[in-house]
Amino acid sequence: MQDILNALGIKDVNYGACSGNGKWSTNEEGGLLESYNPATGELIAKVYQATESDYETIVAESEAAFQSFRKVPAPIRGQLVREMGDALREKKNALGSLVSMEMGKIKQEGDGEVQEMIDIADFAVGQSRMLYGKTMHSERPDHRMYEQWHPLGPIGVISAFNFPVAVWAWNAFIAAICGDTTIWKPSSTTPLCTIAVQNICNEVMERNGYTGIFASIVGRGSVVGEQMLNDKRLPLISFTGSTKMGRHVAATVSERFGKTILELGGNNAIIIDETANMDLAIPAVAFGSVGTAGQRCTTTRRIIIHESIHDEFLKRLLNAYKQVNIGNPLESSTLMGPLVNENAVKDYLNAVESVKSEGGEILCGGEVIEGDGHYVTPAIAKAENHWDIVQEETFAPILYVMSYNTMEEAMAMHNGVPQGLSSAMFTTNVANAEYFLSHRGSDCGIANINIGTSGAEIGGAFGGEKETGGGRESGSDAWKQYMRRQTNTMNWSAELPLAQGIEFNLSE
Repeated sequence: MQDILNALGIKDVNYGACSGNGKWSTNEEGGLLESYNPATGELIAKVYQATESDYETIVAESEAAFQSFRKVPAPIRGQLVREMGDALREKKNALGSLVSMEMGKIKQEGDGEVQEMIDIADFAVGQSRMLYGKTMHSERPDHRMYEQWHPLGPIGVISAFNFPVAVWAWNAFIAAICGDTTIWKPSSTTPLCTIAVQNICNEVMERNGYTGIFASIVGRGSVVGEQMLNDKRLPLISFTGSTKMGRHVAATVSERFGKTILELGGNNAIIIDETANMDLAIPAVAFGSVGTAGQRCTTTRRIIIHESIHDEFLKRLLNAYKQVNIGNPLESSTLMGPLVNENAVKDYLNAVESVKSEGGEILCGGEVIEGDGHYVTPAIAKAENHWDIVQEETFAPILYVMSYNTMEEAMAMHNGVPQGLSSAMFTTNVANAEYFLSHRGSDCGIANINIGTSGAEIGGAFGGEKETGGGRESGSDAWKQYMRRQTNTMNWSAELPLAQGIEFNLSE
């Protein structure tokens, strides 16, 4: 463990505020935050949380950095992000191990999360040369009309524990090529991952003569988070978290006419039709439901199986669950690590009891594994789609199983939840696949055929509809959210035609 921490510049006691100039605050008034390994219960390190004065320092320096950084040509800004990608390549093993150690996801997933950071850096470098506007034909003679995009300002990023580094990169690297600076408030559950990333940022910025492009602040939501939401100096807040908290974020930021990117709850389903290839569907469902111990927003939480294959599919899925090796996430043989903390275990147990009280049946799992760490057994439960517990998002490895007869019935069940993030169907029937992807089909932001609900690629815009919040991050044209659009008209004639044909003669 100590080798990993040393490689990433993490000490036994750290300071949680860095304005991006390579200097960490030495303010100890915010109190200590302890970070524990959820696999062992072992204390990893401590962090002094930021105070309101730390916050003011960081925002002021981020504002100052923005004033100069926005003047840098976008392709040159892209070169800074390219070097960030290279630095992450060098630190991938250590940072991936820290993600696994502090959050609890298995090492392969921790490394994969860092790879997502590298991939979005590569994507952003290319995008830095493609911040395109449009030209339009003006209705007025000898006029040129076009639109262009300008940097927005310091961007606030509030991220969740389950992806403690990748989601920041989705935002920060795209924001950087757009000319924005970024202030990052991470989850208090995973502060060490943030400190490690900030150390990498500081090295890269120093080599390139920049300060303040990437800043971070570890602190309480009541101290730091609320200030960010109410701060008019931050024109955009990108928030990842629960739907309940997302409502508060949206209301608070919109009150000051700020912008938000909201990545909220998911309640993702897979429809398995009567033609599905089970050799594809079984591993997709199993990984989608137990990966990251069910703590992904794209976790598979419901499967809707055609009644003609329901029993056979369930038999094979239960057999697959028997092969899920639960244990230390840093060991290569482990397929599922622990839940993040004791509260997550309580939520898991409460959900299991709710299923039973509704009249459902726990087919496997549903138990806490005694000993060190926050381990549970992944559960499969027979349930009804309309039950309150099924309508909610429980961040734990619980998979609800139900059956259907007609495709219309399956789609009604699929869409019959408040959330709308990720979705999938397994089928070899082209008509069913097209129906699922049509306007009559999935109402989610992500819809897949013959792959699972988790594992979105960075090239596409990531996000969902309904109570998922409507935000989009990462690829496609998500970059536009980090800039402001401006429509321009140039009159190069000797005349001034007025709107609606009005004549306004001042020659006399």
